[in-house]
Amino acid sequence: MSKKIAIVTGASSGFGLLCAIELAKNGFEVIATMRDMSKSDHLLEKVNKEKMLDLVHLHCLDVTSAESIDELKEYLNEFPSIDVLVNNAGTAIGGFSEEISMEDFRLQFETNFFGVIAVTQTVLPFMRSQRQGRIINMSSISGKFGFPGLSPYVASKHALEGYSESLRLELKPFGIDVVLIEPGSYKTNIWSGVDGTERILDSPYHAYLSVLLKEIETGKTKHGDPLEVAKLVVDIATQSKAPKLRYPIGKGVKRNLLLKKILPWKILEKVMMKKLFQ
Repeated sequence: MSKKIAIVTGASSGFGLLCAIELAKNGFEVIATMRDMSKSDHLLEKVNKEKMLDLVHLHCLDVTSAESIDELKEYLNEFPSIDVLVNNAGTAIGGFSEEISMEDFRLQFETNFFGVIAVTQTVLPFMRSQRQGRIINMSSISGKFGFPGLSPYVASKHALEGYSESLRLELKPFGIDVVLIEPGSYKTNIWSGVDGTERILDSPYHAYLSVLLKEIETGKTKHGDPLEVAKLVVDIATQSKAPKLRYPIGKGVKRNLLLKKILPWKILEKVMMKKLFQ
C-alpha cells in the first residue's frame, strides 16, 4: 500500500518543523512547505539525522501569494492522494490597536486566516474525490480568549475558529474531518515579533506595554515543549475514530477556558487587570 501523504505549512521552525518530522516518523510521506527556503537547514538536518530523506519533500509556499498557491495546485498533482493537511503557517503581530496600522492588521489576517482558506481550498478537491481526509488547523488559546496588546493575532485566531466550525459541518458528508488545536504558551519563535511592539516612548500605552512585555518574559520559564503539540497532531492524524473539533493543549489552557465559560466577563476582566497591575 502507498503511504498516506500529509502537507504541513510553515515547516521551517516551531510546531511545523516538529509536525513534519513526527508525521514522517509515523509512516507519512510529508510535503513540508515554507515561505523562505533558506530557512530549511534546520529541518533538513533533522531529516538527515532520522534518515527520512525519502519521506520529506520540501516545497516553497507563501500562503499569502496567489501565484504560490497556483504552483502548489500543480505540485500536488504529482501525488496519488492528500490525506492530511496541517495548516500551521502563522505569524504574530503585537501592539495596541490604536497604534497598529490597518496594513499590519490586514497582513496578520492574510497569513493566519486567508492563507489557511487558500491552502484548504487547494487541497479539498483531492480529499473530496477520496471521500476522506483530515484538516488540522493550528489555532491558539487566543482564538477563545482575548489578550491585551495582541489584538491582530487574537482576532485572526477567533476568525479561524469560526471558519473551522463552519467548514467541519460542510465537509462531514464527504468523510473529511476538520480539527482545531488550541495551544497555550510553547517554546516557539512565533512571539519574536511581539518583542518589537514597543513603538514610541511618548505613547499613551507605553507604561501598559512595559507591564505586558515583562509578563511575557516572566512567563517564558513556564512555556511547554512544542513536541507535545506535534505528537498530538500525529495522534489526530492516525486515530481510527473521528476526531473531536477542538483540542486545547498546554499548561493552564483547559482551566482558563473553563473559567471563561463559567465566570462573568466583569470578573475575568478584574482578575486580569489585577494580575497585570498588582
